[in-house]
Amino acid sequence: MKKLWLAIAAASTLIGSAHAASLTVAATPVPHAEILEFVKPQLAKQGIELEVKVFTDYVQPNVQVAEGRLDANFFQHQPYLDEFNATKKTNLVSVAGIHIEPFGAYSAKLKSLEELPNKANVVIPNDATNGGRALLLLQQAGVLKLKEGAGITATPKDIADNPKQIKVRELEAATLPRVLNQVDVALINTNYALEAKLNPQKDALVIEGADSPYVNIVVTREDHTQDEAIQQLVKALETEEVKNFINEKYQGAVVPVF
Repeated sequence: MKKLWLAIAAASTLIGSAHAASLTVAATPVPHAEILEFVKPQLAKQGIELEVKVFTDYVQPNVQVAEGRLDANFFQHQPYLDEFNATKKTNLVSVAGIHIEPFGAYSAKLKSLEELPNKANVVIPNDATNGGRALLLLQQAGVLKLKEGAGITATPKDIADNPKQIKVRELEAATLPRVLNQVDVALINTNYALEAKLNPQKDALVIEGADSPYVNIVVTREDHTQDEAIQQLVKALETEEVKNFINEKYQGAVVPVF
């Protein structure tokens, strides 16, 4: 009888293991990894072991998902993904939009953009979509004007009118908070601003509105969009609990869209 119960217990363990699923998701530290860590217990109840791989750049999370080393990622918006797919010949797709991180301009020297001196040093992200996004924000603030038709992929070469002759340099997005004390203005993605303990709602000289089109998305390979673990991840992220977590923790610096 004892052997029979041991056999049943062993079988139950094997069955339980068969139903367990592992899901590895790349994310930047704030807020993406924090949001994923928040839903980890909920996924565990569904038999899904979520492993969050933290990255501080915008390239490797896509590369490793495309190569099959990771299942999904959560760090980017659709314009960035479109540009990445086009330049890297990948075929990654969005499975859900979760939140917006309004993009802002910051300074350790100025209290407003009206104080911007002539020939000021301004730094923006060096990736195509976020660099264009930064220039569009400067145009919206009246600092400069871009050429007719210049959009999300605008570069400093597209500046048509620059009355204060500001000097715009492109740097890797992750490095921008670290050079804030060395420049007049830095245009910083909100995830990196939050990591640097900047409060976008209080510290930004100018910031996108909550109607920003740059929704942060969960991304995977095209042939994995219907995977049960991916679908459960999306379901876990799109709950009132997650919405409340985002609103309470980030106080408007991160805005849920579901």
